[in-house]
Amino acid sequence: MEKLMADLKAQIIQQLNLQEVKPEDIGNDQPLFKEGLGLDSIDALELIVLLQQHHNIRIAKPEDGPNIFYSVRTMAEYITAEKNKTA
Repeated sequence: MEKLMADLKAQIIQQLNLQEVKPEDIGNDQPLFKEGLGLDSIDALELIVLLQQHHNIRIAKPEDGPNIFYSVRTMAEYITAEKNKTA
């Protein structure tokens, strides 16, 4: 899980072109939106693309998005759970 979270941080920075942010600047449980990293709804679309491109995962229920994308940890937990379903 730690490696997946580290990979996700790098992928988020690359996908969203956050040039001034380093992976170590993003806490595992830090909110990604609003008061946390400050992402917005356009960034949420980019995170959906990230899941599809890097992890071959599609979000079945869009209403789950806020919970999935709350933090790097919640994203990693979702990816792990989805991959376990197909394993």
